[in-house]
Amino acid sequence: MAIERVREYFAEYNMESRIQEFDVSSATVELAAAALNCEPKRIAKTLSFMVDGRALLVVTAGDAKVDNRKYKDRFGVKAKMLSADEVENLVGHAVGGVCPFGINEGIDVYLDESLKRFNTVFPACGSSNSAIELTIEELEKYSGFKAWVDVCKEWFT
Repeated sequence: MAIERVREYFAEYNMESRIQEFDVSSATVELAAAALNCEPKRIAKTLSFMVDGRALLVVTAGDAKVDNRKYKDRFGVKAKMLSADEVENLVGHAVGGVCPFGINEGIDVYLDESLKRFNTVFPACGSSNSAIELTIEELEKYSGFKAWVDVCKEWFT
């Protein structure tokens, strides 16, 4: 299971005990916010795209939407999200639990500027009923991100 892969990943840093598992689904921003009793915008959703034949991940705030123009300006191609089957095969986590931790090799991770307005955010942990609370500095450290990007719209400070 992908959550075990994430648990093993965080065990390397003695942080596996910070993973929260729920009796309810946290597969969408709204469900995760309800399970965590937090604002939806603090859910760090991980979106999966295909660029030049390779998967990449963009972690954004829960209230942010990808801006096609900004995305194309940054990555040079139209935003094309992976199908559910592609996500699981290429990234290593199923839709609803996708996160930047414990992923397959060779996947670049980007963090969107929409996250910088929070002290802590809640990304998933490989399953549709898990999350972990991380500071932005911890998200940077443990996601192995390549760069900060500005590819979203409709979020507010």
